[in-house]
Amino acid sequence: IRIISIFKRDSIQPLHCLFCCVDHLSDTTPATVLVHSDHFDFPYGTTDVMCQIPHNCSATHVTLVPDTMRPTNPTWLPLRNKKIIEKNKRFEFNFTVCISTLFGGYNNVLQFAQTLEIYRLLGVGRVVVYNNSGGPELSRLLHSYSQEGLVELVQWPIHNYLNPSHGWHASEFSGDLQYYGQVTTLNECIYRSMERSRYVLLNDIDEIIMPYQHDSLTSLMDTLQPQHPNTGVFIIQVIIYPKKTAEESNKGYVDAWKQVPGFNILQRIYWEDRNKDQYHPHKMLVQPSFVEQTSIHQVLKAFGESYKIPEKMCHIVHSVTNHPIERPLEELHLDKRLWDFKDRVIPRVTEMLRRAGLLSSEEEADRIN
Repeated sequence: IRIISIFKRDSIQPLHCLFCCVDHLSDTTPATVLVHSDHFDFPYGTTDVMCQIPHNCSATHVTLVPDTMRPTNPTWLPLRNKKIIEKNKRFEFNFTVCISTLFGGYNNVLQFAQTLEIYRLLGVGRVVVYNNSGGPELSRLLHSYSQEGLVELVQWPIHNYLNPSHGWHASEFSGDLQYYGQVTTLNECIYRSMERSRYVLLNDIDEIIMPYQHDSLTSLMDTLQPQHPNTGVFIIQVIIYPKKTAEESNKGYVDAWKQVPGFNILQRIYWEDRNKDQYHPHKMLVQPSFVEQTSIHQVLKAFGESYKIPEKMCHIVHSVTNHPIERPLEELHLDKRLWDFKDRVIPRVTEMLRRAGLLSSEEEADRIN
């Protein structure tokens, strides 16, 4: 059994697992704690606690104990993912998106709604959001999407237990744990989805994994998977779409959204070339049963092969909030792929904003007119 967990890397003490079997409590078995190799030099990191289930135990729950003595009031964790994933299994969802750790009062409502609706059109059936502290308007929007069934909202109050970092690497940001436990939530999301979703997309909310030669992620993977039958990890290049106010981009403007917090990704229609001398991270689309451990930009342990999807076939549209270099328009490239979804996205986004109570009566009148 694997328990996804967080430990202080230099203070791991001996542990044992105690199992609740169908008709009895087991004897304890020794635990092994595996520290994930990507911890970005923070003192706490993602770990897997591994325990052997005892013989003659049909285990339903597990708890951790510091010694072989049985605790008086244990916290039991239910055992999940006990089924072997069959090759032709019918999953509840074809695609799940894992959005790790909303924090700091994040409140980019408009971009969030647009991204969710585009993903819905691309074939995504579920979006898992780990929420630490989203803004008030975004919380209302997420509640509406949760009631509808597209969003699975996982509360993630990591600040109650550790001092999470607001940044990526310990050399630049202080704290106990990298980026509000981003690596931990991505691993949890993969295992949470293992029996339910054929594919899992690991990316941030300001990124859209966009196919360019297919009309959906479904048709993209129906093409790629037979060509790469032993591949469980598909690597996707990130391309930056900065804010650029130009006459062409203003055609993506919708007046009814003017008072909604956040920016309009339909106006992000210019992309910039990458600096060949710099490292540019990738994101991933994976079959969860192929992945044992993951980080943000790469899997750490996996079964099977990896394949990098050509950029012209699929890449990530990254609508950055802040960008240190503003390039002139003549150095950018026009890409209106998002507009292929515009006529279907605009009414859906407006409807969801209305349901969440984020459009005033005046804005509603604009929408109707």
